[in-house]
Amino acid sequence: MDLASLLGLVIAFVLCIFGITFKDGGFDFSVISSFLDVPSALITFGGAFSATLVMNSFKTFTGGLKSFTMIFKAAQLNPAEIIQKIIDLSNVARKEGLLSLEEAASDINDDFLKKGIMLIVDGTDPELVHAIMETELDCIGARHKEKIKFWQDLGAMGPAWGMIGTLIGLVNMLNNMEDASSIGPAMAVALLTTMYGSMLSNWICTPTSTKLAFYDGQEQTVKTIMIEGLLSIQAGENPRVIEEKLKSFLAPSERPAGEAAEGGEQ
Repeated sequence: MDLASLLGLVIAFVLCIFGITFKDGGFDFSVISSFLDVPSALITFGGAFSATLVMNSFKTFTGGLKSFTMIFKAAQLNPAEIIQKIIDLSNVARKEGLLSLEEAASDINDDFLKKGIMLIVDGTDPELVHAIMETELDCIGARHKEKIKFWQDLGAMGPAWGMIGTLIGLVNMLNNMEDASSIGPAMAVALLTTMYGSMLSNWICTPTSTKLAFYDGQEQTVKTIMIEGLLSIQAGENPRVIEEKLKSFLAPSERPAGEAAEGGEQ
């Protein structure tokens, strides 16, 4: 569980409730009902989701919605552990030959890394191995970007449909100017759609798309490390050289103790 995502969403919601209910040194939870309006919610959320559906196929739309749960999953790819695994594989290959990697691959859970190992064991040309692995990496990135774009599109539609709802509310209000007592409440309801749209965008959509992009960047880095490591193993490079090459992907603070002090970067 990624606590950062959960805490961020909960704290943002609590702060909104605090701002709505706190008054004169106390809390008045009865005012929450003033911020709830079904027509405003239908216009804003219904319009935003419907417009986003138009932009995507139904399969992409449902897949985008399901991807929301991914922000609560802690990243399982550890670059330092992957590098160490590749170094172990390089030692095996150096001592026992490339064919021995097939047995070592049985203990690997990552399908991407296992696929690369099997290509090497099968004697595939290094350039072809690189091309195949890069193509798969590009396809993984494309699938991730599809989910990221879904939330970016939904985040853009939220405020837009909130403004549409506000304009509808203002038109209705102006058509009933004879009753002065209704102008204030009608104006408040009209503005609720703008608030709903802003919350949809800035509380849910933008944080979700940014977190998914962050996870994508992490996975792209780890899989690039895998590709570089596997090609180095296939080329018969010294495990120590491979280790130094792959550690360049890590920030100094993430490298083994002693190396962080050598560079000024954290």
